[in-house]
Amino acid sequence: MSMAKLAFRNFKSSLRHYLILILSLAFSVMILFHFQTLLYSSGFDVLGTRNKEYIELLIQMTSFVLGCFMFFFIWYSTNVFLTRRKREIGIYVFMGLSNEQIGQMYLIEAILIGAAAWALGLGFGTLGTGLFQMILRKLSDLAVEIQFTPGLRPVLTTTLVYGMIYLVFMAKGYIDIVRSSVLSMISAAKQNEYVQQKQGWLATKAVLGTALLVTGYYLACKEGRDSVMGNALLAVILVTGGVYLLFGGMIPAGFQALAGNKRFLYRGQRILWVNSFIFRLRRNYRTYAIVCILMLCSVTTLATGFALKGRYETIVQFENTYTFQLLSSRDDLEGPARELIEEHSEILFDARLSLLYLDQSVLEADAYYSRFGILAYSQVKQLAQRTGLEFPFQELAEDEVIKASHQYLLSMITAREDVDIRIHGTTYHQIQDTSIPYLGYLQESSGYYIVNDQAYERLRSLGEEVYVYNYRIQDTENFAKIRDRLDQLVENTPENKTARIAMDPNSNELDWVKMLYTICIFLFQVFVLAGGSIMFMKLSHDTWEERERSQVILKLGFDPGLLKRAAAAELGTAYGLTFLVMAISSVFSVRALGNMMFTDLTAVNLVSAGVVFGILLIWYLLSVQAYGQGYRKNEKR
Repeated sequence: MSMAKLAFRNFKSSLRHYLILILSLAFSVMILFHFQTLLYSSGFDVLGTRNKEYIELLIQMTSFVLGCFMFFFIWYSTNVFLTRRKREIGIYVFMGLSNEQIGQMYLIEAILIGAAAWALGLGFGTLGTGLFQMILRKLSDLAVEIQFTPGLRPVLTTTLVYGMIYLVFMAKGYIDIVRSSVLSMISAAKQNEYVQQKQGWLATKAVLGTALLVTGYYLACKEGRDSVMGNALLAVILVTGGVYLLFGGMIPAGFQALAGNKRFLYRGQRILWVNSFIFRLRRNYRTYAIVCILMLCSVTTLATGFALKGRYETIVQFENTYTFQLLSSRDDLEGPARELIEEHSEILFDARLSLLYLDQSVLEADAYYSRFGILAYSQVKQLAQRTGLEFPFQELAEDEVIKASHQYLLSMITAREDVDIRIHGTTYHQIQDTSIPYLGYLQESSGYYIVNDQAYERLRSLGEEVYVYNYRIQDTENFAKIRDRLDQLVENTPENKTARIAMDPNSNELDWVKMLYTICIFLFQVFVLAGGSIMFMKLSHDTWEERERSQVILKLGFDPGLLKRAAAAELGTAYGLTFLVMAISSVFSVRALGNMMFTDLTAVNLVSAGVVFGILLIWYLLSVQAYGQGYRKNEKR
């Protein structure tokens, strides 16, 4: 029998075992293909040049992340596949086959698996393009119809990326087999990832892992200004290392201590699975750590998507607080502007206030603006009453200020209170930073501070005072007509400094943000599927190893149902510990994200973790089913 026929027969007989691997790889190919279709399509042209450039950059970044994910996922999955096949194909040595011939058989099987995943991925990707478009448009809530047509370039790019990565690890597996001995191939499964550890070393890793996690959690939630980016990066590194050491040190040490407690060990069916779990934890702790990190990434990514959606809506509402704003050195434009606007639309509300602009040389603050604006406390309070905006501030002391900021999509400056600024040599204490849109879109352009009325009067001689006229109209369909009339009003005041701001309610300038949070949701699917697939493949591999042990236990007269319950408890512990560590870590990662977005994401965190729990539950039930099938086979024997 030729190597090709033998490999094909092995592939057919083991197809059920490879199904999860093939489907997981196919899903990765499909998602990468869909994003390449978006990148090479002209569908985003209708959103304008700026949005198109932003979205293309986001898709390129996402494709890079997907490529990195595919690299590590294929690396891990091919290692599991090779380990599982080594013991079986090693037997062919006794049939007279050389290592090179066995390597060729492995290559053929790997090619069949990779080709099946590639074909399914591109096939489902092509057939599901319409569904992908519909989901994309529904999630992003884009206001225009976008059509994407699969082409040759997305197919070639996806094939090239996937093929290069897959070929690298195929070649690695072939070289590994050629250089392996018969004994190493037959005993490969039992040698894989086994780590001899002493209690002292476990304790050291437990203490070090706990210290890394606590430090990482602290840095993630620590507020700051210039140090936030560095703290966030260091927190990612520390939490990743801490999770690795937690599964490799503290958790094994804890279960070994529980195994030494006879009252705990001999209750129920624990004696059948606790020691087995400890042994497998020593072998699989790297896998559990990887899955935990992937799930943490998935929760954080999904929380980012939800948060971005909320921030987008808040920013749009912030910028559209007023439809029109006039800035002028004249204090008599309120009447003419009102009459002009009311010719075309009813005014929902309007308000006027004075604004004092100071040069950067007069005001020293830890903010990057060329000039700053000063607002009087009483005028802002009156404006809030007229427009219905909140004003939850007590009367300010003469040395206190409130900063009026714009709505941030994401900011690396999280310390917003207890900050001092200096105005003309006098120190003022910033007691609060608010993003209530008292100045609407104008609040985006400079740094604004609300001061006590007496302080405002003292500062008037230091800067340039202008008057701000704010209007919100009801009939937005007449927006363009009113804008043109206001432009005429501005042109008729050449001797005075007058400017107009108009916020088009139908503007799509921020549509790229919609695409960003949509991409986060798709990345969540990739991460959670990757984690679940790795966990399932590893535990299915363990099931394959358990065949001989379970057969011996059944021959001793143990109830098969008892064995299944013990297996379910062991699997539940593996999945449960992974979820628990992830859930605890996500509290801090999502809180850090909330600090940078200046919003409370507690509810988002709970929802995201709940979604991951549901998906892990499905993988757990599939794993229990796989164990059950293994026991049924042993019962028949």
